[in-house]
Amino acid sequence: MNILTFGPNGSGKGTQGAIIKEKYGIDHIESGAIFREHIKGGTDLGKKAKEYIDRGDLVPDEITIPMVLETLDKSKEKGWLLDGFPRSLAQAEALDKALKEADMKLDCVVEIVLDREIAKERIMGRRLCANDNNHPNHIAFEAIKPVEKDGKLVCRVCGGELSTRADDQDEDAINKRHNIYYDDNTGTMAAVNYFKNLDGIPVISVDGSLPIKEVSESIIKDLP
Repeated sequence: MNILTFGPNGSGKGTQGAIIKEKYGIDHIESGAIFREHIKGGTDLGKKAKEYIDRGDLVPDEITIPMVLETLDKSKEKGWLLDGFPRSLAQAEALDKALKEADMKLDCVVEIVLDREIAKERIMGRRLCANDNNHPNHIAFEAIKPVEKDGKLVCRVCGGELSTRADDQDEDAINKRHNIYYDDNTGTMAAVNYFKNLDGIPVISVDGSLPIKEVSESIIKDLP
C-alpha cells in the first residue's frame, strides 16, 4: 500500500504515520528526516537544504525531488507512507508524473485538517527524540507528554534525549511554513487539491483537532 499524507506543520502527520506504519508494516518516509540525514552526513544537498530549513523557507525542487524519489524507489516493494512532500503544486505534478513513470500506484491520500493557530501552538510545544523523530512528545498534551528522569524531560517512548528545533520556537519561521501550506494557489493546499481532482485515488480528510486515537481510527477505517 502506498499512501500520501497532507497536513500543516503541527497537525500530527508524523504521529499518525508511525501508527499506520506499525499497523500495515509499510515504510514511513518523512521528507524532513531525509533532509536531516543529508544534513547530518554533510552532503552537498544537505548543506544547501539546511540554509532553507533554518529560514523556514521551502527547499527548492531541484534539491528535494531527487532525495524523495530515490527513497520511494527503495521502498516500492514494501509499500510506503510519504509525509511532508509534495509541498507545492509543482511538486505534486512532478510526483504524480514520477510515480506513473516508475509504475508505482498511489493507493490513497490522507489529509489532516487543522486550524492554523492551533497548528502553531502545537509546533511550539513539541519535542524531538534523539533516537526517533516519530516518537510523539509534546509538553501541552497529557497523552504524549515527555516523562521526567533525573530532573529533565526525556522521550516518553524510549527515554531518549529531547530537543527542540530552532525554527519550532521562531514564530516568523512558523508563519512562513504555514503560509506555504495554506496557499491554495501554488502551495501545499494547491497540491492537496491537485490529488483530490485526480480520478481513481480515494482521499480521506480527517479533523486534526481530535485526540490522536480518534484521528488514527478515522483514517484506518477508511483506508482501502
